[in-house]
Amino acid sequence: MSTTATTFLPFHRALIEEGEISAVIDVLRSGWLTTGPRVKEFEAAFARYTGAQHALAVNSCTAALHLALAAIGIQAGDEVIVPTMTFAASGEVVLYFNARPVLVDCLNGSFHMDPTQIERSITSRTKAILPVHYAGYPCDMDTILEVANRHGLKVIEDAAHALPSRYKDQMVGTIGDITCFSFYATKTLTTGEGGMATTQNPEYAERMRRLSLHGISKDAWKRYTADGSWRYDILEAGYKYNLTDLQAAVGIAQLSKCDAMRMRRAAIAEQYTQGLAALDGFLAPVMPADTGHAWHLYVLRVNTDALRINRDRVIEELKQRGIGTSVHFIPLHLHTLYQGLGYREGQFPNAEERFAGAISLPIYPGMTKDDVERVLDSLREISREFSR
Repeated sequence: MSTTATTFLPFHRALIEEGEISAVIDVLRSGWLTTGPRVKEFEAAFARYTGAQHALAVNSCTAALHLALAAIGIQAGDEVIVPTMTFAASGEVVLYFNARPVLVDCLNGSFHMDPTQIERSITSRTKAILPVHYAGYPCDMDTILEVANRHGLKVIEDAAHALPSRYKDQMVGTIGDITCFSFYATKTLTTGEGGMATTQNPEYAERMRRLSLHGISKDAWKRYTADGSWRYDILEAGYKYNLTDLQAAVGIAQLSKCDAMRMRRAAIAEQYTQGLAALDGFLAPVMPADTGHAWHLYVLRVNTDALRINRDRVIEELKQRGIGTSVHFIPLHLHTLYQGLGYREGQFPNAEERFAGAISLPIYPGMTKDDVERVLDSLREISREFSR
């Protein structure tokens, strides 16, 4: 019997409740809509939550990554080591400086960048390593930091997936030189659009803050308050990357239930893993030891040794059964932009192998056990119908 349903189960739905709605209404009634007191409150709360000394709220993780590279002094002609298995933003921010993103393959059997290839890719022009905590579990940061320290490189963590994640006894957000988070609509904490950069370095924090609002002198937003002044100084060319109080209000409410939302995603992941154990056609993700997984993504892999259809067909079969999915990610080196930089198909076989079989299943706090079971029933049905 087909599990085709009249209602579509989306890949993601943000958990927006009365707390977020009331917080936004309060901001609207306050008359202060753009960057102001709620942003400062959000930054302080986020710093406390992660254990970071400094937190800067911005309008996207892309903006955070851009500011992070600017803070460490990336210039034209420099190189930054980036995994090919990532989203567009991780590599494009390097190109903003007319610098070169040096792509590296995944570690065999993993979605994370291979530390051995990181070391092999270092040249006299290398200035930083940009690891991506794919799906919500941290990279091997001990090895990455050891390589970086030995070569005098900075580490900018792309933690778009990794709130809240732990690496051994450390919260992601306190490990590398600067860590960048995403609050996009599908992320574990959302402000609709938004991001955060955290660091323990006050000089980096100050430069990122200045650059985030046109390079204007400190606390420029206060010029419209009773304590502010209309005079300001433009210290350097900056950007329009500030977050608004409307968004920060949502973020504060979301942060207050971040742990609870993570626990629900972990429970869904466990239900998936148990349900998939008997299916040869699909491979469940394996959580590395000594890590706290944020479970932003639950990435299933299709085993074509057991199925007669490939990943793309499985996605279509799930769609026909009313199940929304996604794929994370098409490796950078397979895109036209990066092939124009000299990269080519076949250059990073581990990433291509992981990409070819990957399907991100729905995983969000509002999913019920019945929703998860519906996904599993669809996968069981596909496995029976297309088994070799």
